[in-house]
Amino acid sequence: MEPIEQVTSEKILRRKLDLLLRTGQILVESSADTSRIIRNMKRTAAYLGLPEENLHINVDYYMLQVNVSDETHSFSKMQRCDRHGIDMTAIQDISKLSWQAIKEDYSLDRYSEELEKIAHTRRHYSEWMVAICAGFACGGFCIQFGCDWPAFFYASIAAILGNRFRMYLNSLGSNVYANIAIAAFVSTLIAWASAFISTPVVEAHIPDCLLPVFHSDTPWHPLMACALFIVPGVPLINFVSDMLDNHIETGLVRATNTVIMVLAMSFGIAVAIKVCGIDNFVKSLSMTPHHTFGEYALAAAISAMGFATIFNVPRRLMPWIAVGGIIAVCSRNFINLGPSNGNIGLDLGPILGTLCGSALISIVNIKMVHLVHTPHQCITIPAVIPMVPGVLMYRALYAVIDMQGVVGEVTLAAHNAINGSLLIICIAIGVAIPNIFARKWIAPDRRKKLNRLIEERKARGEFIDLDAVVESK
Repeated sequence: MEPIEQVTSEKILRRKLDLLLRTGQILVESSADTSRIIRNMKRTAAYLGLPEENLHINVDYYMLQVNVSDETHSFSKMQRCDRHGIDMTAIQDISKLSWQAIKEDYSLDRYSEELEKIAHTRRHYSEWMVAICAGFACGGFCIQFGCDWPAFFYASIAAILGNRFRMYLNSLGSNVYANIAIAAFVSTLIAWASAFISTPVVEAHIPDCLLPVFHSDTPWHPLMACALFIVPGVPLINFVSDMLDNHIETGLVRATNTVIMVLAMSFGIAVAIKVCGIDNFVKSLSMTPHHTFGEYALAAAISAMGFATIFNVPRRLMPWIAVGGIIAVCSRNFINLGPSNGNIGLDLGPILGTLCGSALISIVNIKMVHLVHTPHQCITIPAVIPMVPGVLMYRALYAVIDMQGVVGEVTLAAHNAINGSLLIICIAIGVAIPNIFARKWIAPDRRKKLNRLIEERKARGEFIDLDAVVESK
């Protein structure tokens, strides 16, 4: 018979690999970028006593693989990842847990208990709260596109109802992409109907004292923003970030999923505007705003906090999320806008403006992560989401869908697609600046700290010895 101690050693190794995979699974399904997933898994492996020189981790969008091996022994496990969402709280808590477990020398039972607590914690915001906040976030987008404040509310109401309907369809278990198309269709129809409130026929039945509240000089602008709660900003940014970090396969899968979501949204909008019989908002409606920077700041704060509820960002971070959105959007607008379009600014165009805006808040957040004790991704992505060029993306796709052989259609589609793609790349590069540059200065200190903790654990004999495990066979 095999000695009990040796059999237990093999069981412990298998359990440690399970815990490592479970940690990675939560991160993957919470939409962490691949570099963060690997960093957190390696830190967790150090706590679990799995030597880094013998550890091999492979992260795919739907599958995680870990292997511990040396010249003669090999132990492998795999974990499927199916439930993909966005949960910044889980990303934050996993990061904290991986450090805390090393510092306080958690038992495996305690680590497993804390891990499952993170996985099963209820989200901070109810579905109605998310729908309402995301709806107002779309209204904030609409202000950035040049609408007035009555149109802000029309866009918000259309987005709230469309988003809540999508949540209901998701709860029924119907196809996710079909639900996106239906939600975009419903939101666009509601926004289209709201435009008639500002017509003379309807306004004749509105009391004069309420006309300033209901009348909009930009009644068609809500159609540009009412479905932007669907735009997959986090997958878009993660896709570019993964490609920059050389995680090509995972990045391509994220990109494919994103394209399908945008296609579904564009299809829903295309059907709606065919039903409505109007498409000027797609082809010719101006997106150049003419507001004060105070209005830009208010709209940016609303959009950033609204999308933060979708991402389940902790409530305590909301004030800084609002400030981050203001910094990113107002700096973008100041660099982008200028005298050529009747605004105050440097007039350097949206591409440079977007790059500078996202880079500025990303650099500021390198310091803020230590003050608010949360990962960089959790406070930077919600701040830059109001700059995601959702309208350009679905304008490009709609132009392709609606091609009728008219001269200039291909040029219009290509123009929107190229500009939208460049803006997304600029946002992702700005967000990735800490990984590209600052991490070279930050990483050595963290690595020294981790190495010191690893040496302490090795001195206590808490690292796996593969030879000892194999002797049980």
